[in-house]
Order: sequence, then structure tokens, then C-alpha cells
Amino acid sequence: MLLGSQLRRLREARGITREAAGYAIRASESKISRMELGRVSFKTRDVEDLLTLYGITDRQERSSLLLLAKEANVAGWWHSYSDVLPTWFPNVLPTWFPTYVGLEGAASLIRAYEVQFVHGLLQTAEYARAVVRRGMRDAADEDVERRVALRLERQKHLVAENAPEFHVVLDEAALRRPYGDREVMRGQLRHLVEMSERPNIRLQVMPFRFGGHSGESGAFTILGFPESDLSDVVYLEQLTSALYLDKREDVAQYERVLDELMRDGPGPEESRDLLRGLLQLQ
Repeated sequence: MLLGSQLRRLREARGITREAAGYAIRASESKISRMELGRVSFKTRDVEDLLTLYGITDRQERSSLLLLAKEANVAGWWHSYSDVLPTWFPNVLPTWFPTYVGLEGAASLIRAYEVQFVHGLLQTAEYARAVVRRGMRDAADEDVERRVALRLERQKHLVAENAPEFHVVLDEAALRRPYGDREVMRGQLRHLVEMSERPNIRLQVMPFRFGGHSGESGAFTILGFPESDLSDVVYLEQLTSALYLDKREDVAQYERVLDELMRDGPGPEESRDLLRGLLQLQ
């Protein structure tokens, strides 16, 4: 995405159309569009030819962008879990979740609202196992454990040296709906209390007593990146695929909803007390 945005900026600065850029690398206008959106891999030769077309002759600038192209094509750690990434419907966008994991790992700010269950970045292994088994009733134990391992691997990002800020609002329904037995839920609630005390995590609970609220459209995640050239991305998970929204007006609407949820609901301290109260009821 970062390389694509840089290439788009250079093309537009020279007044070159996508059609002309595509002609220069023996490709279509639509391929240039996909490259600039970061939705296809990059051939070094294509990037070199585009930089020449855009008048980039400075050796250092060219080297920097070509290095970015090389890094863009390196498989992430999650590719080792490709055997258990979503393929329930292999003919319908089977790569949607690896895309999300890559974006999540690059984000410096993750904001989310969850209503069905605890956000994946905050799930315990036992809770995650119960969630996976609920969604994959006929799966082999090995496949279930691989999916749980993938979820736990993602969580390392939250406690790394350069961990992102994570702001999440959990609907009370996500905390009261049992996955696993009572001990699993008790362990999950204790884990939420502990994680909510980390300096980079802001956890809030939207209680039932509040009634209707702005999160009526369902769960979503907003990913923000440290690079100024990259726009925020809204991630909406669906049954067989996902939507990634990056148009400013779309992102702004989801940001407004999350801001209202955070403003209207109890703050982090009161939410922590709510978690402790639910824990006592288990």
C-alpha cells in the first residue's frame, strides 16, 4: 500500500495517466490501479520502468523505492499458517484474512467494536479454542490448534517493543455469551482485566443498561498506520469474505460511531469494574 501510494503520487506529479503508465510496463490500466492500491505484488522490472517514466533518476530515491518493492513481496510470518487460513469457500476470495493479518501487523493504531465475542487480540487460548470449535464443528483437532496458534501469534504484536495503540469497545453481549465452560469464561474475564491495565490498551464495555447505541451496524475494526501516505482502513468481516474501506468519507463514519461509543459508554476504569463484577457472577 505504501509503495503503491508513492507510485501514484509520482505518476500524478508528472501528469501521466494510468493508461500511459500501463503501456510503459506492457500492462493494463487496471493493473496500474491495483498496484497503486497495493493489491498486487510488484515486479522489480515494472517498478524500475515506472520510476524511469516518472523521471526519478536520483540513485538513492530509486534504491529506496526498489527496496520497498522487494520488502512488499516478502511473505509475512502468517504465511506459515496458510493451511488453516479461511478456505471454507475456496472460490470466493480465499485470501481475505491474510490481507487483514498483514494490515493489522503494520498498524500503529487499532480501534475496534465487538458484539459477538471478545476481540481476537484479547482472547485466551481456551476461549479461542471454544470459538474455533463452535465455528468448525467437523474440523480435526490439529486444524483447530493451528487456528488457535495463529490467533495467539497475532497477539504478540500487542506486547512487542513497538506495540500499537489498541482501543476496543466490547458490547456486554460479548462478555455474557459463553464460549466454553465457566472456567474458560472466568479465565477470559481475568485476562481482559489484566490486558486493560496495559498502557497501550484502552478497553471499554458498552453495558446493556445503556440501551440502543451507535454501534447498531455491528462489529468493525479501524486500522491506522504510521506512514502519512497511507489512509486508515476499515475492516468488516463477513461470512465468506471481508470488506476493506479506505475512502475518507467511509472511514470518517466509522470513526464517528466509535467515538460515540467511547464517549457514551463507561470509561476504562468503570469498564474494568464491570469486568470484575461479571467475573464474580461466573
